Amino acid sequence: MSTTRISRHVKAPRARVYRALIDARAVAAWRVPPGMTSHVHVFEPREGGSIRISLTYDEPTATGKTTAHTDTYHGRFVKLVPDEQVVETIEFETEDPALRGEMTLTISLVDADGGSDVIAVHDGVPSGVSPADNETGWRLSLERLAALVEAD
Repeated sequence: MSTTRISRHVKAPRARVYRALIDARAVAAWRVPPGMTSHVHVFEPREGGSIRISLTYDEPTATGKTTAHTDTYHGRFVKLVPDEQVVETIEFETEDPALRGEMTLTISLVDADGGSDVIAVHDGVPSGVSPADNETGWRLSLERLAALVEAD
């Protein structure tokens, strides 16, 4: 198990960023790496609320964690502090023991010059997920988040 920690400055107030963290349509747009399509099955942004999302590779040769071309994960919202923090637990739906295990995702928002700093900490990343790939995926997702909230 490993931890990925990444931050990104965005030119938007914390309230706008927080809305993008708890809105299913926004999450479908930003929390997906390039080369994949997101489908939000369940998204209940309240403490204890469920999450279930599938990410499908655009390339037919790519290998998914859940099915041939798809990564599906489910979980729940653990903590929601408006305009400050979102904590989720998530787990891949997979038969591969190297990809199993509950992960905790904590996204914190801090006021910063001209906007907000977004700090994402992804704890409990299974051994079957490359730390470098996970960091790259998060960096790309936070770039999409920044583009989304800065355009509002």
